[in-house]
Amino acid sequence: MNTKRLESIIKIHPRDNVAVALETLEIGTRVNVDGSTIDVREQVAIGHKIATTAISSRTPVYKYGWCIGLASKNIEPGEHVHVHNLETQLNGETSFTYSPIEATDVKHVSTHIPSATFSGYHRGGTLTGIRNEIWILPTVGCVARTCQKIAAEAQKRYGHLVDGVYAFSHPFGCSQLGDDLANTRQILASLASHPNAGAVLVVGLGCENNKIDTLMSLIKKPSNRLAYFNAQNVNDELESGLQQIEGLAKLCANDERSRRPLSELKIGLKCGGSDAFSGLTANPLVGAIATELAHEGGSPILTEIPEIFGAEMSLLSRAKDKPTFDNASEMINRFKRYFINHNLPISKNPSPGNIDGGITTLEEKSLGAVQKSGDALLTTVLEYGEQATGQGLALLNAPGNDAISSTALAASGAHIILFTTGRGTPLGFPVPTIKISSNAHLAKSKPNWIDFDSSVRLDGIPMTEVVGNLWNLILATCEGKRTKSEINDEREIAIWKSGVSL
Repeated sequence: MNTKRLESIIKIHPRDNVAVALETLEIGTRVNVDGSTIDVREQVAIGHKIATTAISSRTPVYKYGWCIGLASKNIEPGEHVHVHNLETQLNGETSFTYSPIEATDVKHVSTHIPSATFSGYHRGGTLTGIRNEIWILPTVGCVARTCQKIAAEAQKRYGHLVDGVYAFSHPFGCSQLGDDLANTRQILASLASHPNAGAVLVVGLGCENNKIDTLMSLIKKPSNRLAYFNAQNVNDELESGLQQIEGLAKLCANDERSRRPLSELKIGLKCGGSDAFSGLTANPLVGAIATELAHEGGSPILTEIPEIFGAEMSLLSRAKDKPTFDNASEMINRFKRYFINHNLPISKNPSPGNIDGGITTLEEKSLGAVQKSGDALLTTVLEYGEQATGQGLALLNAPGNDAISSTALAASGAHIILFTTGRGTPLGFPVPTIKISSNAHLAKSKPNWIDFDSSVRLDGIPMTEVVGNLWNLILATCEGKRTKSEINDEREIAIWKSGVSL
């Protein structure tokens, strides 16, 4: 038998009865846990869980110090713990009791933050952008390709005057009713209001449900930074669009950067394609950033409501007051009803990729995911399409889907999205998206996707150093450093559709 060093597994919390394999453990390998030696009884892949004590059937399995489900059979020490012997407890709405944590100052180390300011384009009041781009938005999918053509030619002609001209296509805006139409209209209005866009051109068709006049009334932008037309009302829609862009680009060319306080910075918190290391490396790192930003008066924004199921109290206990607690708990249960009303289990997550990576239940995934919010006080609850205006941690209503939730984060006003991942994706969004790998393999195999490797935490690099390095990257990104998704021209939006179409 081989005797592996302690670092071959990691036990996260003293209460846990499982540990995570930091390398693939073969049958017969011996590992050390809490001063005792355990024989590995079956192969345990890297990132997967191994039982550290005997666990009786129908008793809780603990990871992160919280229950991640019940054992479906007796589990012996050294056995692999996964979908074959662990099952979720989630099956419906939850009754939450307001039980706030003690009001203590969140611990922070000022050296985490290299600068108390960032460089941006002041747009008035507390609005600041970190890019000076021109965005083109279609009211309806019928003119999506038209917007792309305008953007491509405008980039050739006027791209040197700004940080870029980009069109964001979508298939909606016509044959929509009720909430779907309202969601499409609101998400487009919020995107058009984003300060990273120095100016915006809205292109309509002329006969769609999403009427251009109604949409324009919702956009919060100076009138000289906003242009629009209906394609049915002009002779040449491409030339009309280019004429509009010319004037907007010349105006934006005069914009200059200045130092702005971190209280004006909004950062979206997102995980996509999680693995078992996401909750050990990338998400706690992002949580440290969220805690620091909130301490400085900035706004970290957490979303993906279904990926809070099973870990609700670790977030709700940080609500600033009972009204905030009530709003957040109602939003969570409303999302559960959304599943139930469609005759779907609320515990359908994790995805196949998550399961391959070692995540077994939604409780386990959620407990790792909510770590992106750190210790920040929950101060605001935002509906889908609503813009963040307060300070401190905001909870935004959106599903877990990468494209939909990241679009919602951008629409809420996030300047940057911190996107943690254990599986990787090339997908990018309207705002700079910093991809943070949870494991070294992904960072090495996909350097054209990954901006930051958080797995160095497992090599013993102090958390303060890693946090400082990520803050440096965030500040550099604010000042114009392009993320990998920007370099690869990966910019997409996706709008949440939940109802019927005509």
